[in-house]
Amino acid sequence: MTRINALLLLVVVATALYLVRVQYESRRLFSELDKARSQARHLAMDVERLEVEKRAQASPGRVERLAREKLDMRQPNPGITTYMSYPAEQPGPSAKADTP
Repeated sequence: MTRINALLLLVVVATALYLVRVQYESRRLFSELDKARSQARHLAMDVERLEVEKRAQASPGRVERLAREKLDMRQPNPGITTYMSYPAEQPGPSAKADTP
């Protein structure tokens, strides 16, 4: 009978240690999940902020001003426009291959 009691005691102790380990892992994983969620919120806010900055940087007025000031570009007008024309295609030999 004492062997059964010793075996049962050993099983209870092993089960208790396993339960403690599982609870510890559960708390550790919950903590990591909370950190990941917090980081995801920060990243979402950064994405939102960057989208706003991108829209501000690509506004037509800003692009036009930068083109004028930094690239020395200006609106085209007929006085500075050069027109190119290509000669008409000359009819050449037939593109068909000799067929029997």
